[in-house]
Amino acid sequence: MKNYDVVTKLIGSINPIGESNTDSKRFENLKEMTELVQELLSDISRVASYKNQYEHSVKKAGEYAYKFLKEVKEGINE
Repeated sequence: MKNYDVVTKLIGSINPIGESNTDSKRFENLKEMTELVQELLSDISRVASYKNQYEHSVKKAGEYAYKFLKEVKEGINE
């Protein structure tokens, strides 16, 4: 089981289906999911700020995080 599977099982579905009672619950799930993603992106952003460090392992992590965030941004802009 992957982390994604665990999180989606814990939070529940976020896809609306057009039925008010179900969609109300799924909207709450969506709010929980976006809160989690915001916290994760904040953590990744913090690591990305290390991309110009001189220590190899720190720089490597920073560059990886920065590249990921750049790809997310480009995906949103499309």
